[in-house]
Amino acid sequence: MSDAAQPTAAEVRAAAEAVKTALDRHLAAVERRTGEDDPDVYEAFNELAAAAEEYDELLFDRYDEVTPFDIPGVEDTLPPYTGPEEPHALSVLIRRDYAVVEPQRLLAQAQRVEAVDEDGATATEGFDAASGTVHGALGVLFGEFEPDEIASRHKEFGLEEGDSTLWVTAADEPAEPGDWLETPFESVDPQRVVCRFDVSAVFDEESEDDVDEDLEDDLDPDGDLEPLDADR
Repeated sequence: MSDAAQPTAAEVRAAAEAVKTALDRHLAAVERRTGEDDPDVYEAFNELAAAAEEYDELLFDRYDEVTPFDIPGVEDTLPPYTGPEEPHALSVLIRRDYAVVEPQRLLAQAQRVEAVDEDGATATEGFDAASGTVHGALGVLFGEFEPDEIASRHKEFGLEEGDSTLWVTAADEPAEPGDWLETPFESVDPQRVVCRFDVSAVFDEESEDDVDEDLEDDLDPDGDLEPLDADR
């Protein structure tokens, strides 16, 4: 960051004061909480997290120093559930990320799909076939196969899995047909999310580290496995 863009000492001091104020508000909300999922405590927690993160960034930009706090993301946790106790309708929101790692495999699979179709059989002979480009091939495959099937067969299609998330939200009544299609994710109410499942390479790396540590714990101090019982 250039000197011109650096925050002033007054801005850093103001951010520190904002953290103090947010701390007081959070403590007050905790002291008067009405239950485990008190929305006031949740709101105060997010305000404190945001204030602390802002202070941490300004402190680093101005003085090249950091705080000893592990600042959680404001949106890392869902708010308390306020939806119906017995939902009559559900929406399942899914996002899956992929990387195209083998374009030729992708194109070949799309051409096979087109070849099955009588109309596509002729088109694949020419340059104008939909499967002749990567984006065209993606349209063919995702138009032919269900997303779950592509997820289970992604390697066949030259794709590599990235992060994914699945949200289950509750509703009082089913949505009217066509109402949400143009903006499928904009109307999600976080307080009506029943459950959420995330898959990320970041989590996988952490899990692998844990496994490595467990394996190291099973070894003796010299790094050798315990001897087998000769009587077994």
